[in-house]
Amino acid sequence: MDHDSPALRWERRIGRVLAGASALFLASYAVRVLAHSLPRGWLDLCLTVTLLTWAVFALDYAVRWRLSGLGPRFVRVHWLDTLVLVLPLLRPLRVVQIHDTVQRHHDRPRLSLHARVAVYAGLSATLLGFTGALAVYQQEHAAPDATILTFGDSVWWTCATLATVGYGDVTPVTPMGRLIAVGLMACGLALLGAVTGSFSSWLLQVFAREDERRPPGS
Repeated sequence: MDHDSPALRWERRIGRVLAGASALFLASYAVRVLAHSLPRGWLDLCLTVTLLTWAVFALDYAVRWRLSGLGPRFVRVHWLDTLVLVLPLLRPLRVVQIHDTVQRHHDRPRLSLHARVAVYAGLSATLLGFTGALAVYQQEHAAPDATILTFGDSVWWTCATLATVGYGDVTPVTPMGRLIAVGLMACGLALLGAVTGSFSSWLLQVFAREDERRPPGS
């Protein structure tokens, strides 16, 4: 792709705005879920911030679709952006992608491929885990027969789910909570597979270099 294309110029211009919008979305959503004692006016303000940040991402999606020239294929090519637009709770994934784009456009020193996989997988797991814990707590804590009663319970359950351990001491009981659980399980498997594959590849490269340096017949 042309480095001076309108689409890339737009990404360079809007990157930090999108990162800030993602942070605002997560903060306003966390306040709405956790700060039950706030006055109604503050909760309404948080809801307004959440909707405005979603509007920013919708505008960015529409502009990049228009500038790409791909037509309907844009939805398939940029599947992560489409998914984030439809499911705003996956927005933390977009934060990691935006960070990588900004670093690349500013020619910042970049980590090796294996280190980048580990760092981005860790960031994704942390952000998704926090968002998932908020979403599950919001759905579960007031449900009949709920076992996830506090945000701490939700964080513990999210960690066990992302790590694919699944202790089963606390579990979602609502349909939406279980749907969120399925998404977190899929994300946990994908992130674990990415880190494991990258680590295995790094080990193979290390052993290959040692074999090359070893004298013949040793």
